[in-house]
Amino acid sequence: MTAHRIGFLIWPGTKALTLALAEEALRVAQRVHPEVAYELAFMHAEPEEQGNGWQLPGESWAGRLEGCQKVFLLADEPPAPMSSALAGALKQLVRAGCVIGGLSAGVYPLAQLGLLDGYRAAVHWRWQDDFAERFPKVIATSHLFDWDRDRMTACGGMSVLDLMLAVLARDHGAELAGAVSEELVVERIREGGERQRIPLQNRLGSSHPKLTQAVLLMEANIEEPLTTDEIAQHVCVSRRQLERIFKQYLNRVPSQYYLELRLNKARQMLMQTSKSIIQIGLSCGFSSGPHFSSAYRNFFGATPREDRNQRRSSSPFELSSVPAERG
Repeated sequence: MTAHRIGFLIWPGTKALTLALAEEALRVAQRVHPEVAYELAFMHAEPEEQGNGWQLPGESWAGRLEGCQKVFLLADEPPAPMSSALAGALKQLVRAGCVIGGLSAGVYPLAQLGLLDGYRAAVHWRWQDDFAERFPKVIATSHLFDWDRDRMTACGGMSVLDLMLAVLARDHGAELAGAVSEELVVERIREGGERQRIPLQNRLGSSHPKLTQAVLLMEANIEEPLTTDEIAQHVCVSRRQLERIFKQYLNRVPSQYYLELRLNKARQMLMQTSKSIIQIGLSCGFSSGPHFSSAYRNFFGATPREDRNQRRSSSPFELSSVPAERG
């Protein structure tokens, strides 16, 4: 029986959980059905810094990519551009017919090489704005995972396990995937096209239908905010009743929650896009630059420019494409 060789190419900083979810599904499959044969190869994309902590398994990738039928790139934060040697090796692997995938931020190096141009790719919601701006030729989705022809991507977390179960189902049938999910006490096998965001009522900690409706309205109207009266009218309650619901479940009035929602969206855009501060302020419902800057400083303790510059200096990769602003 010829083993199906699967490679895991690991970037520094990858969490053990990301690798463990992928590896365990394949290990359990072999235990449940001994006729299933996988040969797993663990490789490091860059030299690991030697420390006293526990190290992920693997050796240097050099000379070890050949013969893999599938290769998964693993990273938990968007990595810097890879070496030309590794880039060339991965492109050669793809030309040879290898199926290649990105798990969590492993989608970034694939996109940097142009290997996702014209493909669907599942991107974690935290990186959606940044990724879409950097790689406009990639069809970035908010799915749990995508399997588009010979490219596979999973947004991270438990979606890595979801993708591996899909691999097992395609390679060996749904019965084996079901047996592995039962062994791992997985409640259900999720489809790749399911959205990755946590349901709103879970995020709010409440299932109050009027509260859910009101917050959904707010999230859908960031650029042109609704008034509290308009929201109350849309969800068919009085303004007083809506304020009471927000105070009871979220400990703030609707206007305060709405403002925080818009400011958090603005901060995400500041950190992940190259849009100007005034563009971001307007797109998040602020009527002017000074209005945006004042509200932002009151909430975050720094102006938008100060926050962006501080983040740029501490995390150069995240804002490497953001030009310096004048003034």
